[in-house]
Amino acid sequence: MAYRLAADGVLILHLGFIVWVVCGGWLVPRRPRLAVWHLPALAWAVSLELNGWRCPLTPLENLLRGRAGQAGFEDGFIEHYLLGVIYPAGLTPTLQVWLGLSALLISLPPYVWLIQQKWRRRR
Repeated sequence: MAYRLAADGVLILHLGFIVWVVCGGWLVPRRPRLAVWHLPALAWAVSLELNGWRCPLTPLENLLRGRAGQAGFEDGFIEHYLLGVIYPAGLTPTLQVWLGLSALLISLPPYVWLIQQKWRRRR
């Protein structure tokens, strides 16, 4: 039971990380210090997508599920849990690059706004 709970915890952590990467930048204009946490997370997530790497949380969850007597999965977290929900069928390397760039483009506007505000204050 402990391994299953740990695997579920990794799943929740993984999902929380994805939400943070996609939405966290929009909190930065109100709390600029969050950029210290958001920018590295964004860089990591975009790097994973652009290079086709597998997030280390996926094998950890699979390991814990295996120890709990549950079946793991061969594909990555996004493909296993979210692909059918938010991504079109047939995730290709090209599509994966576009998803990484999309995460970057979603997070970019609040940082641009914040930089513009700081620039205006200095003038």
